[in-house]
Amino acid sequence: MPLYEYELCDGNCAACGGRFTLRRPVTAPELKACPACRKPIRKLISGFNTPSITKPVSISDAKKAGFAVLKRVNKGEYEAL
Repeated sequence: MPLYEYELCDGNCAACGGRFTLRRPVTAPELKACPACRKPIRKLISGFNTPSITKPVSISDAKKAGFAVLKRVNKGEYEAL
């Protein structure tokens, strides 16, 4: 489920501080009011986290991590390195 950030359209709220984050299903209807104070809110555009670009994994790194590294010998035939 994605996280959504909201802020009050006007004023402040002692419960939410004027800004809050909720985890909601994508299919859930859009919130129109703060769940705590019932004042009108708007959804904010927020950043997202993406994996950083990493170097390709070497054969020795894969073996150290416990993966079986295979080399293709013929069609449908592989051997362990």
